[in-house]
Amino acid sequence: MILGVTELRGRTGHAAGRELLSALYRRETGRDLPEILTSPRGKPYFPQGDWHFSISHTPRRAFVVLAREPVGLDAEELDRPLSPRLPEKILSPGELRRYEAAPEKQRALLSLWVLKEAQAKFTGEGLRGFPCRTDFSPDDPRLLEIQGCIAALITASGRTISQEDIYVI
Repeated sequence: MILGVTELRGRTGHAAGRELLSALYRRETGRDLPEILTSPRGKPYFPQGDWHFSISHTPRRAFVVLAREPVGLDAEELDRPLSPRLPEKILSPGELRRYEAAPEKQRALLSLWVLKEAQAKFTGEGLRGFPCRTDFSPDDPRLLEIQGCIAALITASGRTISQEDIYVI
């Protein structure tokens, strides 16, 4: 499993994400990026082979994970402005209690949000009705901080990523 991150540098998040996916795929396989299809709910996937990926982007960076197992990835800038009403709208009761007890509210809320998004990408379900049906913690070991962003990586095996598996371009 490899996680890549790149600055947008004038590109859209979609374009930067696809370029990064192509670079990671070439690095891992020695081949050009294969065809990508989209599931009925919008999850992109490779129709052939045993590689899986997930892409996320923020206003300044794109993130891609490439793995041999199903994955879901989401990232947010730690300085992203948030509505004070957002926690009640998106957090389950347990998450709301953990958020309210957290010393760093901004970080806790963004951590819970990226976990929810990564889980939705992992399952391919999307977020319709999903945010309040989870029970994550802001200190989940699947969270990592990269270049001023908080990211969550959900894998089928529960594997987490190590620093040597992060590729910055």
